[in-house]
Amino acid sequence: MDKRVYFLMTISFVIGMVELIISGILDLIAEDLGVSLAKAGYLITVFAFIFAVASPVLLIATAKIERKRLTIVSLFIFLFGNIVTVFSPNYTILFIGRIITATSGALLIILCLVLAPTIVEPKYRARAIGIVSMGVSGSLVLGIPIGLTIGNAFGWRGPFVMITVLTAISIIGIFFMMDKVEPKPQVPLREQLATLKNKKIVFAQLTTFLYMAGHTALYAYLKPFLQETTGLEGTWVSIIYFVFGIAAVSGGGIGGTLADLFGSKRTILISIIIFTVVMFAIPYTTTYLVIFLTMVVIWGMLSWAISPAMQSYLIETAPKTSDIQQSLNNSSLHFGVAIGSLIGGVVIEQTSVEQTTVIGGILILASLVTSLISMRSQEKVEDRSTVPQT
Repeated sequence: MDKRVYFLMTISFVIGMVELIISGILDLIAEDLGVSLAKAGYLITVFAFIFAVASPVLLIATAKIERKRLTIVSLFIFLFGNIVTVFSPNYTILFIGRIITATSGALLIILCLVLAPTIVEPKYRARAIGIVSMGVSGSLVLGIPIGLTIGNAFGWRGPFVMITVLTAISIIGIFFMMDKVEPKPQVPLREQLATLKNKKIVFAQLTTFLYMAGHTALYAYLKPFLQETTGLEGTWVSIIYFVFGIAAVSGGGIGGTLADLFGSKRTILISIIIFTVVMFAIPYTTTYLVIFLTMVVIWGMLSWAISPAMQSYLIETAPKTSDIQQSLNNSSLHFGVAIGSLIGGVVIEQTSVEQTTVIGGILILASLVTSLISMRSQEKVEDRSTVPQT
C-alpha cells in the first residue's frame, strides 16, 4: 500500500474534524462572543448543511480542473477560512469563517477519495478508498474530544490554531508528494437526483437523515447535557467524549461485520430498535455512572454501526448506481447533522437540554418506520444506462 494514502487519510481527518469540533466548546464560544448556547450551536448547523449541499454541486462544477491543482487551491481556501475563525472578533465573522471552511472542506473530502485510488495498484483501490473514509468517520467522532481537551487548556480558538497549522502542512505535502491527476467524466447532478424518484431509495436515504438527526440532537449538546444531568466537569467530560469516540469508530467495523454475517436489512432494523431504546433510556441512567458509561458505549457504537449496513443495503438495492447512492447517502448524513443540531438548539431554548434525548429518540424511531417502508417496497430500481459502472 502506498504510504501517501495514509497522508490523504490524515488530511480527510483534519478536514472532517472541523465539522463537529465546535460541539465540545460551545459554552466557551457562547461566553466569549456573548451569544446563547443555541446560537453557538447553529455554527454546527450551517457547516453541516453547506457540506451536504456543496459536495455533489462543487464536484460537478470543477469537473474539468486537474485534481492536484484543485486540491491545493481548495486547501488554501480552507486555510483562509480557519484563519478567519481563529481571529473572529464576533459571532458574525466566525459564522462567515464556518461557511468558508464548510464549502472548501466539502470538496476536499471528495478530492481525497478521488486521489487515493489513483496512487495505488488496481488491487488496492477499494482499500485505499476505505482508508480515507476512516479518516472522515474518525474525525466526526474524535473531533469533539480533541477540541474539548485543547479548548479547555487554551481557549476555544486553540483547536482552530491546531487545524490551521495542520492545513498548512497538508498544502506542502500535497505539493511535493502528489502527482498530477487528470479529472474523470462526472455524472450530471440531475441524474444523481433522478434516483430519488424511487421509493426504496428515497426512504433509505430518509432513514439515514432521521437517525443521524436524532443522534446529533443530543450529541451536539452532550457537554451541557452532562453538566446539567450528571454534574460532571473538566476531565470527566473529556473522558466520556473519548469513550464515545472509540465506541463510534469501532461501531463502523462492527456494523459492517454484522451486515456481512446477518444481512444488511436485519442489521439496520435491529440496530435502530436498540438505538431508540438507548436514546430514551439515557436520562434515567445519569445518576449511575457505570450504567451511564455503558449506555454511552452502546450509543456510540450504534451511531456509526448503521452506516455501513445502510451503504450495503443501497449497493444491493441499486448496484449499477452504487457510487451515486453513496454520495447521496453522505449528503443525507450531513443534512441529518445540520437539522439535528438545529432541532437540539430549539429544544434547549424552548424547554431544557434534558429534552434533547426525547426528541432524538422520536427521530430515531421515525427512521425505523422509513426503513421498513423502504424494505417492504416492491418498486424496482431502474439503473440509468448513462451512469458509469464501477
